[in-house]
Amino acid sequence: MGKRHTEKIIFENIAVLDAGAKGVSVAKAPDGKVIFLPNVVPGDVVDIQTLKKRKAYYEGKAIKIHSFSEHRIEAVCQHFGVCGGCKWQNMNYNQQLFYKNQEVYNNLKRIGKIDLPNFEPILGSKKQFFYRNKMEFGFSNSRWMTDQEIQSGVEFDNKNALGFHIPRMWDKILDISTCHLQEDPSNSIRNEVRDFANTHNLTFFNPRNHEGLLRTLMIRTASTGEIMVLIQFFEDDTSSRNLLMNHLAKVFPEITSLLYVINSKPNDTIYDQEVKLFKGRDHILEEMEGLHFSINAKSFYQTNSDQAYELYKITRDFAGLTGNELVYDLYTGTGTIAQFVSKNAKKVIGIESVPEAILDAKVNADRNNISNCEFYVGDMKNVFNDDFIAQHGQPDVIITDPPRDGMHKDVVAQILKIAPQKVVYVSCNSATQARDLALMDETYKVTRVRPVDMFPQTHHVENVVLLEKR
Repeated sequence: MGKRHTEKIIFENIAVLDAGAKGVSVAKAPDGKVIFLPNVVPGDVVDIQTLKKRKAYYEGKAIKIHSFSEHRIEAVCQHFGVCGGCKWQNMNYNQQLFYKNQEVYNNLKRIGKIDLPNFEPILGSKKQFFYRNKMEFGFSNSRWMTDQEIQSGVEFDNKNALGFHIPRMWDKILDISTCHLQEDPSNSIRNEVRDFANTHNLTFFNPRNHEGLLRTLMIRTASTGEIMVLIQFFEDDTSSRNLLMNHLAKVFPEITSLLYVINSKPNDTIYDQEVKLFKGRDHILEEMEGLHFSINAKSFYQTNSDQAYELYKITRDFAGLTGNELVYDLYTGTGTIAQFVSKNAKKVIGIESVPEAILDAKVNADRNNISNCEFYVGDMKNVFNDDFIAQHGQPDVIITDPPRDGMHKDVVAQILKIAPQKVVYVSCNSATQARDLALMDETYKVTRVRPVDMFPQTHHVENVVLLEKR
């Protein structure tokens, strides 16, 4: 990384050149070094104050804008620039898609170093706001104070917050009044919880001292209109808990699944905790092409339901199934892709490392009357071996949708060993996808590529690649 220097330098009249990794933009200093900048748009001309100096680059911030980029728009959210999300909200959507497409192309070309076909057009999201079906908010009794509040000199008695962590500040929460990521009643539920807690002196969590009643709030919604609300309590205070939960049930009778967790661990992950049902049922239902998927508090499901449907349609199209194929769906999660393509396949085998996800997959397959899907649990690099292939058959098509780290090298080696005719590779990280494609290049040719935008206003992008045997 190079030695860190603390002296701050000001560069004047610098053109912002490009969009870089992790949602920041890129400029070039007079000395030739790259400068990484948040909250500016390629095409802006700015004065920059450096914040950090590294061996090969600077990190800085724009302190004055001389001229605005033609691609700049007004951000709609009052929290833009302070909240760590939606970093591209000040860039018009077509330009966001341009940079996402460019990132995928650059990664596949530079890291993969493989021959590429012409990309099919990146698929934008019809909804650019209110597209997420899952949001998680944190409670804190020492909220993040904005520059404006600090400069006002006003003493704030109530420092309780319910909102998002400030980037790189694990103990600071920005209080959110309106978030543009999840449809109502998400904002109404969050604001009601905070207001009721303040009125009734329910304590907000202190992450440094590990004390306080209220820890996190999760809201999940489905395209079916069903709603899940889960509150995580740090302390086991039955009367305070019932007071809040009964109030929520009364004010929002439309909540399908009202849940809570009591978690006094150092971290707030719920995956090793018992989720308790307060009212309703323990899951909500999502629907896609007549298929229903149950989603519980711990389930993984693509967080943009509408765009997940488009992603799965592209995956199915790339697979080009005729009804006679044995398909392996690696990293199947709750089996959504497996079940989505099952009507076009002879049989689908799903593999996943999370036991709860496989249980969900089996329940969903039963609910959907799907009899040609089988699901198996285990670490992919261990389960997906010669014995497994001998037992379940040689796949004609493999669909793989691994986590951000991509596929383990042993999984790639096994795919190359059994060499199905086609591999459809769905990825949320085109850099690790490119690395894996390079390993497969001798045996497989990339014949189709289509990026898909699941997360408008952010730099994140999914990508679907079809590999066909040479």
